[in-house]
Amino acid sequence: MPYTVWAAASPGGGKRLERGESWTIDIAAGTKVGRIWGRTNCNFDANGRGGCQTGDCSGLQCKGLGAPPNTLAEYGLNQLQNMDFYYISLVEGFNIPMDYSPTSGNCPGKRCAADITGQCPAELKTPGGCNNPCTVYKTSQYCCNNSRNCGPTPLSKFFKDRCPTSKGKPPRVEINVLPLLDRSC
Repeated sequence: MPYTVWAAASPGGGKRLERGESWTIDIAAGTKVGRIWGRTNCNFDANGRGGCQTGDCSGLQCKGLGAPPNTLAEYGLNQLQNMDFYYISLVEGFNIPMDYSPTSGNCPGKRCAADITGQCPAELKTPGGCNNPCTVYKTSQYCCNNSRNCGPTPLSKFFKDRCPTSKGKPPRVEINVLPLLDRSC
């Protein structure tokens, strides 16, 4: 069923996309990292003021990072050994399925198409999505704040089992970050 996508990016802003539309995000020279996400159940006035049920970022043209839950596509440019990285992240929870793929080269895409919202454990459920355990409990067990001794939990494994190529919290759950070794990707 076709639906409106309320795309958001930091850096980049936000845009309403109807079926078949695309959005080119111009990234300023020197940008090192960024996030792209979708928002759901949005309502904006003619001036772009309003909000969204998930992924809200203070208006149509985002003024910050999206509020959890939101499925993230993240990238790093000119990072370790001048490589670029991209991955899907569930560190802010899940609100929409996502396919994050390069448009050129032979680099494989990342995908998280599971029905995480529909299967979400009751303690993580929120209208329109599924919170990450760190967002709900705010403890070192789930957030790994300043701790190298934390490991996967049953709740972090819930996300990882459904989207194995995604990054999650605790970060000790395999993250499968894919470097773009071929700069032509």
